[in-house]
Amino acid sequence: MNNTDLKVSIIMPVYRASRTIEQAVASVVAQSYKNWELIIINDCCPDDSCILIENQLTSNSQMIRIDNVTNQGVVLSRNTGIAQSKGHVIAFLDSDDYWHSDKLKRQMAKIEEGYNLVCSNYLRIKENSAPVEVTHKKEFNFFDMLKSNHIGNLTGIYRCDRIGKIYQKEVGHEDYLMWLEIVKLAGIGYCVQEPLAYYRVSNKSLSSNKFRAASWQWYIYRKELDFSPMTSLWFFSSYVYGALKKR
Repeated sequence: MNNTDLKVSIIMPVYRASRTIEQAVASVVAQSYKNWELIIINDCCPDDSCILIENQLTSNSQMIRIDNVTNQGVVLSRNTGIAQSKGHVIAFLDSDDYWHSDKLKRQMAKIEEGYNLVCSNYLRIKENSAPVEVTHKKEFNFFDMLKSNHIGNLTGIYRCDRIGKIYQKEVGHEDYLMWLEIVKLAGIGYCVQEPLAYYRVSNKSLSSNKFRAASWQWYIYRKELDFSPMTSLWFFSSYVYGALKKR
């Protein structure tokens, strides 16, 4: 199967995104790789987020809108999108982030080479600050991921037709835990050494609380992975070092 025959399902939960959703959706539409579907999960938006893209939703058959009956949160909304996806490959893009126009093209070239998991470097965008590139090693495995998260959620794609659909758990660092499971199944992940995505950072975002993020990481080692205190401490030290380097 040629890589252009592989459909990419892009999962986008939406809640209070009126300032950013148009750019996020536009960055998908502008992709040079054209075989995709965009699954937008309207998580009971209290603002006009989905109204802003209504024309595109009604005129573009590649876009699918799912309306949650009640507010479900980002994890369950993503899981709804994953369950409804029809693609060979799954990707994630939150409604406050956006992609380079060649992101999928560059990554799908690596999928064609045989990788089941591909990500890329990306730029952290913060108001009144210069963009900062977040970089990772070209190839990485499960052990590498235990020491540091090598996948920005907005950059990762994986072949669900080969390793299955992997869902997120309602825990802190839910995306990291999901990618841990995926890389374990994939064996090796590949990181395109260019910034192909743009991650908006807000002081109000959950992940911006460093102490909370650290507690989530410790929980994953001890509870989700069932590591001993000493093993958890070893990996946690590596995690802290890696997190400081990213800043």
